[in-house]
Amino acid sequence: MSRTNTKAARLSPVLKPWPVLGALLMLSALVSVFWSQGLAARGLPDFTELVEENSSAVVNISTTTDPQSSGSRFQGMPFDERQFEQLPPFLQDFFRGPQSPFGGSPYSQQPSRSMGSGFIVSKDGYVLTNNHVVEGADEVIVRLNDRREFKAVIVGTDPRSDMAVLKIDNGDDLPVVSIGRSQDLKVGEWVFAIGSPFGFDYTVTAGIVSALGRSLPSENYVPFIQTDVAINPGNSGGPLFNLDGEVVGINSQIYTRSGGFMGVSFAIPIDDAMSVFRQIRDEGSVARGWLGVLIQEVNRDLAESFGLKRPRGALIAEVMEGSPAESGGLQSGDIVLEFNGESVQRSSDLPPMVGRTVVGESARLTVLREGREMDLDVEIGRLPEDGETAASPEVGSNENSGSNPLGLAVESLNDEMARAAGVDGGVLVSGVGQGAAYEAGIRPRDIITEINRKQVRSVDEFRKVVAGLPDNRAVSVRIVRQGRAIYLVMKP
Repeated sequence: MSRTNTKAARLSPVLKPWPVLGALLMLSALVSVFWSQGLAARGLPDFTELVEENSSAVVNISTTTDPQSSGSRFQGMPFDERQFEQLPPFLQDFFRGPQSPFGGSPYSQQPSRSMGSGFIVSKDGYVLTNNHVVEGADEVIVRLNDRREFKAVIVGTDPRSDMAVLKIDNGDDLPVVSIGRSQDLKVGEWVFAIGSPFGFDYTVTAGIVSALGRSLPSENYVPFIQTDVAINPGNSGGPLFNLDGEVVGINSQIYTRSGGFMGVSFAIPIDDAMSVFRQIRDEGSVARGWLGVLIQEVNRDLAESFGLKRPRGALIAEVMEGSPAESGGLQSGDIVLEFNGESVQRSSDLPPMVGRTVVGESARLTVLREGREMDLDVEIGRLPEDGETAASPEVGSNENSGSNPLGLAVESLNDEMARAAGVDGGVLVSGVGQGAAYEAGIRPRDIITEINRKQVRSVDEFRKVVAGLPDNRAVSVRIVRQGRAIYLVMKP
C-alpha cells in the first residue's frame, strides 16, 4: 500500500501542470494575435482629415451636348464606345433605354449629358480634367462640394495626354488643391482618389501605387501611374492624392473586361499634367519634342547580340528622313541608353522623355553603336500634329512598295535579305502606322511570309491577300524577326 501511494504521489506533480501550461500557451497566442492586429491597424493611414481638407477643391463636371453638333453617338455616356461595348449586356440595355440617367439611347436625338470629375488649381478658376470628359461638349457645368454651380469654358485640350483645361466663369477666391511632385512617388505608397463614379458625388477610394512609368498603346507620351485605387466611369479627371494631401496624378483610365473596376487603374502624373496646363494656359496649345525614330524593345536575345549584359535601352529600328534624329547622326541599330542623363531602361521610357523636352533645345543621347558607347547631341524638333505627313515614315515612291489600310508599308525582299533571313520569299515591313498591324506587334524590319494562312511572296501577293481579308475578324500573320518565325494576331 505504502509503495502504491508513494508512486501516485510522485506522478501527481508531473500530470497537474499540463492543463495549466496549455492554457497559458493558448492565452499567449491570443495575446500575440491581438497585439499584432492592433499594430497593423495602427499602421493603416487615416484619410478623414485629408478628405476634409481637399474635398472643397474637387469638382463634379457635367456636360451637355447637342447631338446635331456631335459626331459621337456615345457622347452622352460617362464612357466611350470601347468601354460601352465592354459592359455586360443587361447594362448596355439599361444605358440604351429610356430609363438611362445619361440621356437615353446612344442613338437618341435628344441633348445628351455626361459626367466626370476635376479639380481647381488656381483661385481664379482654372480646372484640370480629362479630355474625354468634355470632348464635344456644348455646355460645361462645374459643381463644387458646397453645391455652388458655375458655367465653365474649355480653354484648351490635349488629346495625346487626354488632358483638358477649363476656366470657371467669374471665378474668384475659389478653393484650390495643393500640387505635389509625381516624380517623388514610390511603388507601394498609399494614395487616394476623390471623384464621382457613376454620378455618386465626392466618393473616396484608396489604394497603393502599383507601378510607375506605365506605357499604354493609346498614349505613348504619358508615363502613367498604375494604382489599385478603385476608379470607375465618372472618376475620370479627378485627382489622385498622396498622404500629404498633394495631388500627384489625374485619374484617367482603367483596365477592364467587365466595364467596371478590376484592380488596375492609371493616372496621368501631375508633373506632366502641369506642363500641359501651363502650355495651354499661356500658349493655347501643346508643343512636344520629337526625334523622328521608330523604336522597339530590347529583349534578351537582342541584348546578347548587341553586347549588352542585360536587356535595356531603346533600339532604333528606323530613322525618318529629314528628322532631327537624322540630322543629329542617329542610325538604325543604335540603342539609346540615356537621354539627357536619364537612364532608358525600356523603349517606352524614351517617348515621354523626348516629349517633355522643349522644342529647339539640344539633348544629349548616349547610344550603343557597334559595341561601344558614344554621345550624340540632337536638336529636338516639334512633334507633328495628327495628320501631318512628317509624323509618319516615308512610304516610298517606287513601284515595288505598297501601303494598305492595316497601317503597313512594305517593300520587296531581295535575294540577299531572303537568304540571310532563311526565307523563300516575303515582303519587308518598311513602316508601321497606327492600325491593326501596329496593335498586333508588327514592327519595321519584320518579314511577312503569310497572312490569314495564305502565302505572301511578293508585294503583289501581299496586296491581293490584304484586299481579300474578311471584315471584323481576327487573322493570323506569320512574320520572321531576327531569323525566328512567330505568329501574331491582327484584330479588326
